[in-house]
Amino acid sequence: MQDEPTPTELIKAVADFLRNEIAPEIKGHNAFKLRVGINALDLVTRQLTLEQGSDAAESARLKQLLGADGPLIESNRALCEKIAKGEVDLQTPGLAEHLWQTTMDKLAVDQPNYASYKRELGNK
Repeated sequence: MQDEPTPTELIKAVADFLRNEIAPEIKGHNAFKLRVGINALDLVTRQLTLEQGSDAAESARLKQLLGADGPLIESNRALCEKIAKGEVDLQTPGLAEHLWQTTMDKLAVDQPNYASYKRELGNK
């Protein structure tokens, strides 16, 4: 396995090449399809860059809320079940903050240019 370039660097390089060298030469519907592909590569780059840290923080918050540790998907499922049963709600200490931060972390990957997301970042 090679150390350099990293998978993230490779994906970013391909996206930049397509964006800067190929996209200006493509017109019409093919330009749209190319832009969709570039956006997908950009999303994967952000996910590879941010996911580990945001997942660790989300797991820590869930551990605090649930009083138990486990895989992220199972912890999220357990929280959903507690919400559905009315065992926790927005008055539960830490829940609103957890939901808000989880949403912001997901937007950082999926929609970092979303106007409301940017506005919220500016408010902090």
